[in-house]
Amino acid sequence: MASEQPFWPVECGEGEPDLMVCMSCLSEVFRSKVPMPDCPSCHRVSTYESFTLESIRDWGTEELIAKAEQAHAFVEQPPVQADEIPEPTPPA
Repeated sequence: MASEQPFWPVECGEGEPDLMVCMSCLSEVFRSKVPMPDCPSCHRVSTYESFTLESIRDWGTEELIAKAEQAHAFVEQPPVQADEIPEPTPPA
């Protein structure tokens, strides 16, 4: 039975880079969090450095860039407000 990976939250200030890259393998990236106790790819207790999506696009591999774009897009989705939820239509 596989368990979910626990994470430590990383606080990033407004406008600061918030994509955390594993500096041991350079193949994992997380947004505003780091996995514990180790990197899920290389299984090393790593140092994570923060980068912007644009900087990762400059130097990252295609795989890392795709992971960074996915992490960036996932958090970018605005939460749905209660008044924006459409009323369900009754069955006909």
